[in-house]
Amino acid sequence: MVYKVVRLGHPALRQKAAKVDPARVNDAKFQKLLDDMIETMRAYDGVGIAAPQIGLPLAIFCVEYKSNRRYPSMPDIPVYTVINPKLTVTDASEVRLMEGCLSVPDLRGDTPRAKAVRLEGLDRHGAPLKLEVKGFHARILQHEYDHLQGKVYLDRVTDRKTLCYVEHM
Repeated sequence: MVYKVVRLGHPALRQKAAKVDPARVNDAKFQKLLDDMIETMRAYDGVGIAAPQIGLPLAIFCVEYKSNRRYPSMPDIPVYTVINPKLTVTDASEVRLMEGCLSVPDLRGDTPRAKAVRLEGLDRHGAPLKLEVKGFHARILQHEYDHLQGKVYLDRVTDRKTLCYVEHM
């Protein structure tokens, strides 16, 4: 099932997401939710989606990237899900990129992010997950993690003059 992605202004986007009870992870309904989140991310042509973006204040996000016209030079990232993530910056060097969001359609802004991060959490089966990534992958994780903290990329844009619609990029 494809959920409707909520837009900026929906209260779920501005509240801190609740941790998921690990005992729920292997429940059939919970697994269906994860499948639906992935299906929704793909239907909206996203590279990530967080549960608050479908109106659920839960600490879950999904990531996947396959080369496309928006980011043609970035390496592919196989699909995965993270439950109850913890994100730690490992290289705070600032990297800037015009960033967008499914919840703020068609708008982009020059958004500074850390160069590298470590991610810890649970995978979709409840097993421990630990990744250390940099570059575009690190940007995606920071973006999705922000959603779980009640933030959107616009909160990080330092020069609002860089905001523009995709058609004008």
